Formats: sequence, structure tokens, C-alpha cells
Amino acid sequence: MKRHLDPVSLFLNIITKVAAFITILVLFFIIAYILIRGIPNLTPSLFEWEYTTENVSMMPAIINTIYVVLLSLLISAPIGICSAIYLVEYAKRGSKLVKIVLLTTETLAGIPSIVYGLFGSLMFVISLNMGLSLLAGSLTLAIMVLPTIMRTTQEALVAVPDSYREGSYGLGAGKIRTIFRIILPSAVPGIMSGIVLSMGRIVGETAALIYTSGTVGKISTSVFEPGSTLAVHMYKLMSEGLYTEQACAVAVVLLVFVIIMNSLSSVLGKKLAKG
Repeated sequence: MKRHLDPVSLFLNIITKVAAFITILVLFFIIAYILIRGIPNLTPSLFEWEYTTENVSMMPAIINTIYVVLLSLLISAPIGICSAIYLVEYAKRGSKLVKIVLLTTETLAGIPSIVYGLFGSLMFVISLNMGLSLLAGSLTLAIMVLPTIMRTTQEALVAVPDSYREGSYGLGAGKIRTIFRIILPSAVPGIMSGIVLSMGRIVGETAALIYTSGTVGKISTSVFEPGSTLAVHMYKLMSEGLYTEQACAVAVVLLVFVIIMNSLSSVLGKKLAKG
């Protein structure tokens, strides 16, 4: 028997479907626009190892982007995951400490990236004498994405049923063994979603990196050297106004880069969940 919806529910159902359709349509429009504008401008000179004003190669930016992503996640992921484990598994639920930490993480998540860039410039570049470097940029981005990793991990751990914990304790497992053998594998999909979101923000960040890692178009041989990422490289090309076509080509590579990184993260998450 078919159930009839009341007018309000029917209206909300239609609005939800229209909003979902518009969202999907906008996504496909953006992707199609980038591909149409960028693919014809992809040339071999854009993938040369050295950047010059003649080829405006993006290869140094690709290498630097990989450095920044890995270094930022190596710093932020362990801290965020361990902090979430403490808040969910060890701290008393509803305590003042938990409320304060949640308030601060939500506040940090809403701070504009340009403010993080100013902080990173004053703290890491100037006060700690790191100068414009990939390390300074990675530390700044690690602080920026830490709230995202922490909150998503916390939500993933809370979503694990308490019956899993009680069953593990009932079989004689300790606290640490229960966390690493039962709870974390069940929460891996949620944790990986936070890491993927953080990865996307790291790859697409420009404002914070301009003030911390610089816009030098060369491959950084050390984390203490400056270098531009793909997003910064694209911004630099567009701001100059002379390489608009090449900037569109960089956008295509940036889009493909994000898709590849997200796919690798998904595959890794599935393997960890099965393991």
C-alpha cells in the first residue's frame, strides 16, 4: 500500500531533491569547465623539471605539493587521532575538559586561512627562524587541519557501539587492546574521511602557504627550503595575467591530483578496516 505524504513533507522532499540535483549539476559544471579549458593547454613543457618564464613548468609544484601533504598529515594525523581517542575513551564524557576542547576545535575550524598564514609567518617564519620553507608551511597547515581530523575521528569513535567495548572487555581484553583491535578498525572509514577532507584542504590552500612556504618555482631539496605548491603556482600564474591558459592546465592536474590522493586514501582505509 502506497503511503501518501502530507503537503509539508512533500514540499520538503521536493526541495531536498532539487537542492541535491543543483549541487550535482554545479559539481559537474565546474569539472567540465576545468577540463574543457585546461586539457587543450596541457603541453610537455609544463612538465619539465625546471621552472622558467618560457615553460612555467608545474613539475616543481607537484613535487612540493606531495612533500607538503605528507609532512602536514604526518604531523596532524597522529595528534588529532590520539587526542580524539583520549576524549572518547579516557576522558569522562560530558566533563568540562571535553567541552573546552570541543569549543576550541570548533573555533579553530572557523578561523580564515589568511589568519593561519599570518600566525605561521609570525611564529614559524620569524620567531623560530625557519624562514620561508616547506616545514613552516606544513606546520601551519597541520594546525589548520587538526580540528577537522580531531572532530571526524571523535565522531567516528562515538559511532562505534558500546556493545563492541563491552564484548571485548567481557572476553578479557584490556583497554589498549580493545581500542586498537576493536574500536579503531570499526572507526577507520570515518577517520579516513577526515583525513581525505584535510588532504583536500591542504592541496587547495594558497593564502597560508604564500606567507609561510613562499612562491619559489623550484623543487625543494629540503624541508627548510621555500617552494610553491600546485595551488600557489596556479594563483601565481593567474595573478600575473600572462599565463591564463597554463593556469587552466594546472587546474586540471590539480583536480586529477586530488582524485588520485582520495582514491589512494580510500583503498588504504579499506585495507586497514579489513586488517
